Amino acid sequence: MKARGSKKQDLVPIPSQTVGPYFAICLEGPCSVKTIAPAAVKGERITLTCAVFDRAGEPVPDSLVEIWQANADGKYTHPSDRQPKPIDSAFLGFGRQVTDDKGLCEFETIKPGRVPSRGDTLQAPHLEVAVFARGILKQLVTRIYFFGDRANGECPVLKLVPKARRRTLMAQPVPGQPGSWRHEIHLSGREETVFFDV
Repeated sequence: MKARGSKKQDLVPIPSQTVGPYFAICLEGPCSVKTIAPAAVKGERITLTCAVFDRAGEPVPDSLVEIWQANADGKYTHPSDRQPKPIDSAFLGFGRQVTDDKGLCEFETIKPGRVPSRGDTLQAPHLEVAVFARGILKQLVTRIYFFGDRANGECPVLKLVPKARRRTLMAQPVPGQPGSWRHEIHLSGREETVFFDV
């Protein structure tokens, strides 16, 4: 290819720019929310570690994990949830953490109660999750369920997911650490987490 006003030269493509992220810089202080449910909040206390991986199975540092969840009675701290259930003023129902160099972040919360679906059906206890990472223009939306919960088999949303893929939505109990759970989020590849089109 010949450039105007110069001798013939080869034009070599350069790497494209990705979008940020600059989460670690922008989310210091009050923007980072680790404790979704303070100690006084009613419910089964849990510690949840999220691990984010790329297509090759490598940790994704500086990704952002946001969580929304219902309280122990299955009610969201949001005006659109009009269920006649109690609201705990100390319960935030929201968390946001940036992953570290190992792709990990941690939340202190409670296991949520079951929320209604259409009709009288109840969903299994779950957390709503949004993931932001390098090169992603729109957040990826997924859920975290709890492995072994008896309600999983009844959940109308979980039933929409092929059986072989449901394991990508399951937090696993950490052996020898009661109340501790770990969940892996794979952004793509063979182990890709199920993401929802919302």
